[in-house]
Amino acid sequence: MNKIPKAFGLKCELLAKCEFFNAGGSVKDRISLRMVEDAERNGILKPGDTIIEPTSGNTGIGLALASAVKGYRCIIVMPEKMSMEKVDVLRALGAEIVRTPTAARFDSPESHVGVAWRLKNEIPNSHILDQYRNPSNPLAHYDTTAEEILEQCDGKVDMLVAGAGTGGTITGIARKLKERCPNIKIVGVDPEGSILAEPEKLNKTDKTQYEVEGIGYDFIPTVLDRSVIDRWYKSNDDESFAMSRMLIREEGLLCGGSSGTAMAAAVRMATELKEGQRCVVILPDSIRNYMSKFLSDNWMCDKGFLTPEDQMVSKPWWWNLSLQGLDLFSPLTVLPSVNIKKTIKILKEKAFDQAPVVDESGVILGMVTLGNMLSSVLAGKVKASDPVAKVLYKQFKQVRLTDNLGKLSRILETDHFALVVHEQIQYMEDGSPCLRQMVFGVVTAIDMLNYITTRERQGSTRERTLSECSMTSECSQTD
Repeated sequence: MNKIPKAFGLKCELLAKCEFFNAGGSVKDRISLRMVEDAERNGILKPGDTIIEPTSGNTGIGLALASAVKGYRCIIVMPEKMSMEKVDVLRALGAEIVRTPTAARFDSPESHVGVAWRLKNEIPNSHILDQYRNPSNPLAHYDTTAEEILEQCDGKVDMLVAGAGTGGTITGIARKLKERCPNIKIVGVDPEGSILAEPEKLNKTDKTQYEVEGIGYDFIPTVLDRSVIDRWYKSNDDESFAMSRMLIREEGLLCGGSSGTAMAAAVRMATELKEGQRCVVILPDSIRNYMSKFLSDNWMCDKGFLTPEDQMVSKPWWWNLSLQGLDLFSPLTVLPSVNIKKTIKILKEKAFDQAPVVDESGVILGMVTLGNMLSSVLAGKVKASDPVAKVLYKQFKQVRLTDNLGKLSRILETDHFALVVHEQIQYMEDGSPCLRQMVFGVVTAIDMLNYITTRERQGSTRERTLSECSMTSECSQTD
């Protein structure tokens, strides 16, 4: 690293291990090939078998790559939070994709882990190589990644900084480095909202979710050996994405979000190192998987990491106007039990393209769109008699009446609609209050454009009237 260490006043040498140069674009290529080949050697995997894996995406890409070459069927189960770029790469490699709710706990039947094991029980000759418990995971890094670091650094490393997901990377590397460099300090990086760090008090936070992909969990994976980690650093999304962008801009390293997480920790933890000492930081994957995420200013604004004002020299006259001025109609909503055929018929009759799906108390469950329902039926993914709950969009953009049109316009640059919501306090049977999101309306680009053009016409008419009145007054005074 050249510019970043200077910017943070580091005295030590800061080196980055760029794992995105692997064939599949991430550090997970190492464990994927190792797990497959170890399973073949042990007689577990046989020609024609199916590989199933719950993953945040990169291990899936590595396994799909190996499956494509070796001829295995590959099914990848991943949370909805993970980027579409990962999905596209997996599909290109011939993998089948199953998405699961991001909010589902690891021990829930709906989680990516739970769904993967259910599929294994249903599909003959299928195997979960299980990166969370497979000893081949840390061994791949003990045998290869750590050896490469030692060779590239002439056997001298004073600190290693790496993010922890399954924990295989940091565990395998740390075990080897501690054997060869007894005084090395190992720093594990864990995002706020995850529980991997020690002591336990470090994990106390109100956050339950985070946007950085591939690190952190709500359980302790078996392959994570926390005894080899000397210190933990708790990261946040803001510093992670800011540092990822800085790595791209200042160092020319086209890396992903968790690389920013690791580097953000490194520049803080390495301040204790002296001149002549060396810190190595692991950069796990590339920018390829995140083109529509932290690389996008619109995404960064939508998630609150940038403000629209950060991007704009001047704003249009309507930018700060409240959504309350929009002429929104009472929304058409459907219950999750209504079948797809009936919902399509209703939307066509009412000339709507989409509708919120709510439960009987009015709480939002998701969205359905005419296009998605029709394509899902035609593709044979669902039957027309199935309930709309089977074709729900659970990830959609929301705005509140107090938000401005500027925020809405950013959303509508990439989305066809936004759901206008308001919050309502509901009291449960035990008397405890619960904040619920209720539907106020659905707004599209056409709605916003109509509002702006109407206001502009009204403004022009008003100016013309004032001008005519002024001229009439002047004429009267002249007479």
